[in-house]
Amino acid sequence: MDQKGDWLDIIYFTDPLCCWSWVLEPVWQQLRDTLSSILTYKYCMGGMLSSWNDYHDTINAVTRPIQMGPVWLHAKHMSGIYINDRLWFNDPPASSYPACVAVKCAGMQSAVAEEMYLYKLREAALVQGKNIAKKEILLQVASELQGEKHGFFNYELFAKQLTSTEVSDLFKRDLELVRSYGISRFPSLLIRLNGKKQSVILTGSRPYDAIMGTIEKLVEKAESSSSY
Repeated sequence: MDQKGDWLDIIYFTDPLCCWSWVLEPVWQQLRDTLSSILTYKYCMGGMLSSWNDYHDTINAVTRPIQMGPVWLHAKHMSGIYINDRLWFNDPPASSYPACVAVKCAGMQSAVAEEMYLYKLREAALVQGKNIAKKEILLQVASELQGEKHGFFNYELFAKQLTSTEVSDLFKRDLELVRSYGISRFPSLLIRLNGKKQSVILTGSRPYDAIMGTIEKLVEKAESSSSY
């Protein structure tokens, strides 16, 4: 990629319970490493599952927790990445909202803390089969993170802020951002080149080469426009 003064900004619309976001994780890591010199990014929690009373995935025909298991199993088989689909049979989460709020709470400490906590939440749910809608699991993950990343994450501060109005408001702003861009599937990447001059939204878990190809086209379009 020709990086002649170009810079990229990505809003990553996701959810801790999104299996396809877990599938995208290795690609996302590779993108961050490759583009580190020109990339800024932030996470936006999508609130994929407010409650099962309101959840209707018409594409995958999912309206009940037990129907989510086959979706995770399909993602596992398609990607080759391990996913523990038994969560939806053993202890199905009632909502993804508590986990989304917890990610925003971690983000109050730092962007690094937010990213590390989000990864561990995904791992807890999609690998370990833990119900991350439960407060005790959210706190357990936070405690583990403090032990692993001492100095980067403060468990006591997290536990104190988790139920604060400020954290709730941060998640509400994320939901407003999701609505404003019309995001209905996760993961979705809003990729912007040099501010808002050139942008595109990619939906779904995509290969590294496909995402980089889209970025290259953005750069080409920008160079073509600037030549006039």
